[in-house]
Amino acid sequence: MAKSKVKGGGTTKVCLPASKVRSMSAAEKKKVINAKKSAASSGKYKRSRKSNVSGARKKGATLRDWFEKENWINVATGQPCGASSRKRKNKK
Repeated sequence: MAKSKVKGGGTTKVCLPASKVRSMSAAEKKKVINAKKSAASSGKYKRSRKSNVSGARKKGATLRDWFEKENWINVATGQPCGASSRKRKNKK
């Protein structure tokens, strides 16, 4: 087995700009989420290229603009990208 530069599976979160998520169909969202979960569960760092999303960045926008000026959300939950995806137990 060939050694990899990256150890372990990546995160299962899929974050995209909110405007792009709103314009995606349910099937497109599911495809991206499943590809990311599949990659993480099999110990891969990146998801399949087949699940790449096109049209998320505006023409002429720099990479810095894209990351800093967009409202990024988790595709699966709709929460802000930095929010925890773990479910909390209610204390009684």
